[in-house]
Amino acid sequence: MAHDQEKKAAARASLAFVRDGDIVGLGSGSTAEYAVRFLGERVQGGLKIRGIPTSQRTKELAESLGIPLTTLQEFPDIDVTVDGADEIDPELQLIKGGGGALLREKIVASASKRMVVIADSSKRVQVLGKFPLPVEVIAMAEPLLLKKIAALGASVKLRLKKITALGGSGKPRRYANGNPFVTDEGHIILDCHFGEIPDPRALARQLDSLTGIVEHGLFVDMATVALIGKGDDVVEFRRDPR
Repeated sequence: MAHDQEKKAAARASLAFVRDGDIVGLGSGSTAEYAVRFLGERVQGGLKIRGIPTSQRTKELAESLGIPLTTLQEFPDIDVTVDGADEIDPELQLIKGGGGALLREKIVASASKRMVVIADSSKRVQVLGKFPLPVEVIAMAEPLLLKKIAALGASVKLRLKKITALGGSGKPRRYANGNPFVTDEGHIILDCHFGEIPDPRALARQLDSLTGIVEHGLFVDMATVALIGKGDDVVEFRRDPR
């Protein structure tokens, strides 16, 4: 309950970064959904924005709230994106993709002048890596990538009994309701346990070099502002540009 209130507080604080006339990237996940709902209230009150959703779920939510939507084809330059994160380190490097929308989330974030990240206090960490790193891959490449990702230091053997009970094979392929999880773009996700990731930039470069990986959940040097709910307050962090 406390974390839920922190999510709501951070989401509401993000509205200060949205101006009339903006093109707004609409994030995915539980915290981002609060922001979309609060934006819907503002739209109903007269705020004029157009949103670009990062998932089918967010698209449906925004439409139900009357938020006008557009596309990157029409507006390739986004004023601000508001999205959540699974982990945030002191440099505002992120792990995202727990909800499976990392590809569209990263595309939208990369097109944005500002990325405002909202989260509860549990998502703030000193070093990334306690949360497994989602890696979106083409299914055909899975056997090859399991070996190559393991060579980078990831554990590719998860809790066998738990995964098998869900219909899996003990490998890190994500399952949902007993079936392989498939992204909005038709790919699979490998949840890779690297442990601590002291150099997210280096790992991101290594993953980027592997054929068959569509995208990964390391969002490096993309967030400009993080709003972290902490108790009854919201703490703002800004990335120091390099």
